[in-house]
Amino acid sequence: MTARPLLFVGAGGLARETLAAVRLLPETWNPLGALDDSTALHGTLIDGVPVLGGLDLLADHPDAAVVLCIASARRSLVRLKVARTLDLPDERWATIVHPAAVTSGASLGAGTILLAGVVITTPLSVGRHVVAMPQVLITHDDEVSDGVTFAGRASLAGSVHVGEAAYLGQGAMVREGLKIGAGAVIGMGAVVLQDVPAGETWAGVPARPLRGESA
Repeated sequence: MTARPLLFVGAGGLARETLAAVRLLPETWNPLGALDDSTALHGTLIDGVPVLGGLDLLADHPDAAVVLCIASARRSLVRLKVARTLDLPDERWATIVHPAAVTSGASLGAGTILLAGVVITTPLSVGRHVVAMPQVLITHDDEVSDGVTFAGRASLAGSVHVGEAAYLGQGAMVREGLKIGAGAVIGMGAVVLQDVPAGETWAGVPARPLRGESA
C-alpha cells in the first residue's frame, strides 16, 4: 500500500507535533509540505518539511489529504471556520492518530488529531476536526463536538458534553455529567465543577467566569 500524500494547513507548533506523529506512520502518510497564508513563512522549513505557500496552492494537490493544524485559545472557532471555507469532502481530511494513543474503538470524525498518550477509555463518538494534545483523557459516555481543542493533560470525567469549538487549557479537569458550551474556553489547570455557558471563559480552582481577564 502506497502512503497517501499529506498537506498540513498551518505551519506552527501544532503542525510540528502532528508531523512528528505522522512520521511514525510512514506506511499511511507521506508529508508533502505545509500551507500557510503568512508570506513570511513561505520557503521555510518546519522540521524538514517545506512551507509551500498559501492555501490557494491546495488546488495544485487534488490527491493529497489535508489536516488542519490550527489551534488558539483566543480564537477557538478558527479551525472550524477554515474547514468550512475550504469545504473539502470528508475523504480529503486526514484523521491522525499517534501510535501511542488509545482509542478503545471510538468513532473519530474526519480531520481529528490525537497525539501521543491520548486515552479514550470506552467506545464513544468524537467530532470532526477535534485536536487532543498529549496525555488528554476522555472517559465513558463523553460527547465531544466538532472543532474542540484539548491542550495537554486536559481530562474529562464521565458523561461530559463538550460543545462545538470549545477549548480546554493545559491540565484542565471537568467533573462528571457537566456541559461545556460551544466556544467556551477553560483556562489551564482549571477545575470545572459546574456547567460552563457557551462563549464564556472560565479559570481557577474551582473554575469561575472571567470578566475581561485572560485565562
